[in-house]
Amino acid sequence: MTIRFLLNGEPQEVDASPTTTLLDWLREKKRLTGTKEGCNEGDCGACTVMVTDANGSRALNACILFLPQLQGRAVRTVEGIAGPGGALHPVQRAMVAHHGSQCGFCTPGFVVSMAVAHLNRRTDFDDQLAGNLCRCTGYAPILRAAEAAAAEPVPEWMRADAEALRDPSFIFPEIRTGGAGGSRPPAAPTGSDELAAWYAANPDATLIAGATDVGLWVTKSLRDLAPVCFLNNVTDLSGIVADSETIRVGAMTNLTEFGAFVADRHPSLAEMIRRYGSVQVRNAATLGGNIANGSPIGDSPPALIALGATLHLRKGDTRRSLPLEDFFLDYGRQDRDPGEFVEAVSFPVQPDRLRVYKLSKRFDQDISAVCGAFAVTVEDGAVTAARIAFGGMAGVPKRAAHVEAALVGSPWTLETVTAARDAFARDFTPLTDMRASSAYRLETAGNMLLRYFHEMSGRAVSVLEVEA
Repeated sequence: MTIRFLLNGEPQEVDASPTTTLLDWLREKKRLTGTKEGCNEGDCGACTVMVTDANGSRALNACILFLPQLQGRAVRTVEGIAGPGGALHPVQRAMVAHHGSQCGFCTPGFVVSMAVAHLNRRTDFDDQLAGNLCRCTGYAPILRAAEAAAAEPVPEWMRADAEALRDPSFIFPEIRTGGAGGSRPPAAPTGSDELAAWYAANPDATLIAGATDVGLWVTKSLRDLAPVCFLNNVTDLSGIVADSETIRVGAMTNLTEFGAFVADRHPSLAEMIRRYGSVQVRNAATLGGNIANGSPIGDSPPALIALGATLHLRKGDTRRSLPLEDFFLDYGRQDRDPGEFVEAVSFPVQPDRLRVYKLSKRFDQDISAVCGAFAVTVEDGAVTAARIAFGGMAGVPKRAAHVEAALVGSPWTLETVTAARDAFARDFTPLTDMRASSAYRLETAGNMLLRYFHEMSGRAVSVLEVEA
């Protein structure tokens, strides 16, 4: 498979297996060893690189980024952050001045994340650096370095990639497929019609969108995924369309874009997305992928179910839609035929009654033990409708039907909510694992309902604020 992209300003033409990661290629083929291998699952940020395309520059994890995802894009590693003649980037100078490096293993990843934030003029450093882990220096000097560099101008060389990609004389030919990757060559469609035709003919193939989940099948499970189909150039599956009644989100829309869009409409959902993985993960992970993988602890399905979302599927020229909660049949089983893919998800425009509560051992970029989403409609003091959904409580994302029934038609009071908590045991029989016991999950689910009642009654319920 032949892929063409820019690496630190230099054109590359690479023939490689379609599931070769950028991290492995950089270290083994290019000997660019500044990009480190830490967790190899997108969790530590030691392998962070900058990737630029027509939509701008973003930080991504090289360890779960396959080479075909770079077609027609520009990559900058830590070796490319410094300028001509070795001129240091402002964030590099600041890291030196503020003693932001000790053993140095994590430093290249931090520098790249900081340089991307600096380029994009982002100053929310707690969020921008949440995906980069340090175990010896501590975060205070690193954050001080990021703050010190923030006012410095962006070096001209950091804009070179975007300018090169805009140059009409600099054209990347379409990706060539063939060779390594099994008896059937990998596919890289450029539109959903092409994708639909290919997938209908190859229904056993693996679709690769952001690779934040599938990437681990390779790096951790060492699986052969052939045949594969890369969706990163299926641009008509990206984007969000909204009118006065409906919001439709394309399956290839990444979590960063979705979170920014819903911030004004449903800020609690946006806040949950802020804790979903890291900046690097959210820049790659797609909403469609988070749904299609059917994970019982995927964080977006409970919120979307609470919003009354509809899932849109396509197989060949045939399209169908179904309520999102009906898509999840059982653990590892979804209502999706071979050769059928997620095209979009939509939900009604509505007043913001949604609250999403994520419970995890770490605040940032951790898997949920329980994720609860609540949307309750109250009119004249009584509950007229309720949509409550959970992840982490069953083998699939699931509505709390008995709890909803206990609320609807009753007065919206603390007594009603307290009594309704008993119904959680009828809706769920959660398992016990390393994240939480069954009893703990049931108790916290009930506590989330209480929290929702108090929050909607105007009380401050932030778990980040401590009152004496």
